[in-house]
Amino acid sequence: MTDIGNAKYMIRVSVKLDGQGQRKDIIGAIFGQTEGLMPEALDLRKLQRSGRIGHIDVTLESKKGKVSGIIEIPSTLENVESAIIGAALETIERIGPSKANLKVNEIINIRSDKRLEMVERAKDLLLDIVNMRDAESGNLIEEVRSVLTTSEVTVFGDSGMTCGPNVGDSDALIIVEGRNDVLNLAKSGIKNAIAVMGSGVPDALVELASGKSQVTAFLDGDRGGKMIALELAGALEKSLTRIAFAPAGREVEHLEKKLVGKHLGQAEAATKIVRRLQAEADRDNSRGKGKAAPRVIPDEIKGYAEHMPEKKNQGVFVLESGEVTEAVGAAKLAATAEESEGVQALVINSSASSRVVEIANTAGIPVVVATKSGGGTGEVEVYGVNELN
Repeated sequence: MTDIGNAKYMIRVSVKLDGQGQRKDIIGAIFGQTEGLMPEALDLRKLQRSGRIGHIDVTLESKKGKVSGIIEIPSTLENVESAIIGAALETIERIGPSKANLKVNEIINIRSDKRLEMVERAKDLLLDIVNMRDAESGNLIEEVRSVLTTSEVTVFGDSGMTCGPNVGDSDALIIVEGRNDVLNLAKSGIKNAIAVMGSGVPDALVELASGKSQVTAFLDGDRGGKMIALELAGALEKSLTRIAFAPAGREVEHLEKKLVGKHLGQAEAATKIVRRLQAEADRDNSRGKGKAAPRVIPDEIKGYAEHMPEKKNQGVFVLESGEVTEAVGAAKLAATAEESEGVQALVINSSASSRVVEIANTAGIPVVVATKSGGGTGEVEVYGVNELN
């Protein structure tokens, strides 16, 4: 679009020629064929010299030997005068050697459009101000609320462990690493958390956890968090039911409320996590020694071999409850694995092929017991029956 300056209106005219023509031909026709047609006060040459109409912009394209395009004329005249000029342009019937057809498409009220744009922009700016104010108010509320949160956090007995106010009464317990973790969970509305407060698991925590129906460890997403998970599992044993981690590289104390809920909701069975962490530790140890270290196989896994199906290539699934599903053939193995919930192990009467391990990995099954071991892949530990004897 041409520079409109202080124009009030934009006269937009379509032009069609039945032959060829150039911009200079169209400009010449506009000035030449409207001269004497309108009153002296609307002579286009005088209006352009005085700045009452602006630069006439012509955009043309040629297709199949014919030219068409758009003429734009900015006008500082009033609406009546601008309309007369538009009507005068429609009287032009020939441009250069070609017949011409000019039609006013629209006469735009530029200032009205600017006002509409201004109003819409003002609305956006107002929303920005309101949102910023609401955010500031929200931060203010959180700052004030943090005083209440801090006052709710206490110490568990004489142990020195920081905890939320509900650790004694709640049937569930969440174990975190430090005081700031407890504060962050309390700010998120979780008031049954307790902090280990350093290395070692206090006897008071072991006793507290033993009386709960559900105990979840919620730990940082780093190597230290994994080490504490193994330490807690060793001290609390069966009392520790679930383990959850913050996202990799992040700490529980810095998680937003939404992430706290998300990752606590993704907590997995403690036995499953511990097996995985122990396997990682075993692999790291074997690399450091330069040769494979003997695998430490829990008695629980050794018992899985008792469920080995009799028929070749059939498999069963061991559930968290200890129950074992009916045997299924290789064709239904993947579908059954996906449909089953709480599966702790796949026991299959075949070698642990890459396909078998892939099925377990996709379904989130941590252990595969097969006739021959193929080693672990991803988060799956594979055992051969010869290892379990």
